[in-house]
Amino acid sequence: MTSMDTQAGAISFENTAYFSEYKGEYKLDWTSNLIFPNLSDDDKVRVKTTKGERGSILDRNGKLLVGKSEVLSVYMVPGKLNAQTRDADIVRVAEIIGMSVEAINAKLSEKWVKDDLMVPLGKNISKSDEETKLNLLTVDGVGLDTVEDRVYVLGEAAAALTGYIHNINAEEMEAHVSEGYTAESKIGKVGMESLLEERIRGIDGCKLYIEDKDGNEKQVLTQTEAHNGEDVTLTIDSDIQVKLYDRMKNDKGTAVVMAPHTGEILALVSTPSYDPNSFILGLSEEKWTAYNNDETRPMYNRFKATYVPGSSFKPITAALGLSNGAFSADEDFGPSGTAWKQDNWNNFCVTTLKTYSDPANVKNALVYSDNIYFAKAAIKIGGSTFGEGLKTLGFGEQMPFEFGLSASSFGTEQAFDDEIDLANSGYGQGKVELNPIHFASIYSAFVTGGNMMTPFLEMSTEPQVWKEDVFSPDAIQTVKNAMVQVIENTSGTGHEFKIEGLSVAGKTGTAEIKSSKEDTEGTELGWFVVFPADDSQSKQYLTVAMIEDVKDRHGSHYVIPIVRAIYE
Repeated sequence: MTSMDTQAGAISFENTAYFSEYKGEYKLDWTSNLIFPNLSDDDKVRVKTTKGERGSILDRNGKLLVGKSEVLSVYMVPGKLNAQTRDADIVRVAEIIGMSVEAINAKLSEKWVKDDLMVPLGKNISKSDEETKLNLLTVDGVGLDTVEDRVYVLGEAAAALTGYIHNINAEEMEAHVSEGYTAESKIGKVGMESLLEERIRGIDGCKLYIEDKDGNEKQVLTQTEAHNGEDVTLTIDSDIQVKLYDRMKNDKGTAVVMAPHTGEILALVSTPSYDPNSFILGLSEEKWTAYNNDETRPMYNRFKATYVPGSSFKPITAALGLSNGAFSADEDFGPSGTAWKQDNWNNFCVTTLKTYSDPANVKNALVYSDNIYFAKAAIKIGGSTFGEGLKTLGFGEQMPFEFGLSASSFGTEQAFDDEIDLANSGYGQGKVELNPIHFASIYSAFVTGGNMMTPFLEMSTEPQVWKEDVFSPDAIQTVKNAMVQVIENTSGTGHEFKIEGLSVAGKTGTAEIKSSKEDTEGTELGWFVVFPADDSQSKQYLTVAMIEDVKDRHGSHYVIPIVRAIYE
């Protein structure tokens, strides 16, 4: 019995070999059918591969996000190259398409190449890349042909979300040793391309067969069928995604837009970004180096990280304190000026930007974004109770979401260091760090009546509650009404978001990032959070946006027009 494993599948068969004596030695009577029983001397063994197509990724409206689309293939016609400038022209083309001169010359030197034939260089460019098209077509003998390839339709606008595929490496081959990958395979490296790899990858089919001398198929020895990958539809709205990215692309930041009643993610932006098409069309070593050396970190996925929330955290402190009865909605904490401290704090004090003559209660403290009020609120709640409240909101937990997110945290190992840390945490400073997607889930409780929805990215997913009844109904109503006034009241910190006919609740936040109280060189993060005030609003979007380095750029007010653009 002969058995073997092949690319097309396992083969086993019985055969008989004969030996004849010749001058005292036994020698094999060789015939071709010793290889395969039905193989004759004039036959050939052939292998035919059928490609399995990688599945597409679509947005909620059926628009292509990632999938097969038309691109331009670069080719050369050797006989049409300018003989006098040939070498210089090849160098120029190599630089334009990110290919080595040696690789181009190797293509032109293949045995089948003739002067009048098109020689594909194995590099494609986007149909919309007018500059590259123009530069290539000014070179004699260079042309462009329309072909199909995998395309990232939104390009940089959704790179952190979609990710990209690229050539499989040795480590990946070892990890997927039994799954049919070959050295020529491409695999999802990051983003949804990686997360969905098992479902959307195409599996090539292969047929091993005997061909007779006339070129006819004589016998199929074994074969496996090709399988196309699954098409996956995401909850993403391409229009919102692109609009947000266009407003954010020159900054370092991230934004999440969620349908608060369901948890569907409508947009997920990280900026600055990179073009995932580069990895399909051909990424030069120089471009790869530039991406990795860029101080703005375009390949860093900001929506997976955690950040100091600043004043955008204050509604959470208010809702927890009201829910556990640490204070009431109308309780007046009294005037504190622009600086306040406990007697035992030595030189440390909490500062706030403005004073107001209205009572220091929940509503006014949110409208005027009063740091001192929320420092006092945290102390009234108490470190142990406040910490337990944050844990019920998912702090310290891995959030159930397609992307692995950094867990939100506070204090040291989910416990406040001391009373000063507790006070600072009350207004979103101290050691509080929040993931923006987690932030959106917490804020969804103000829309749903207390339930934090589980964010998700696939349309086929059923909406689920992550945390139930995290705030009391009275606390929700009080905080939401106050956040409406943050927008509606002319003194509210978010008033410039005000859009006629649109009723929303919002909160600004400017988080200071510095090494010490005396640090004057530290930077600031600008936050803006907004959600519909009731279910009658036409745009049921809950948006959390953060921009880095807003110091000397009006803090959180720099972020408001960015978010406003998707509601107008």
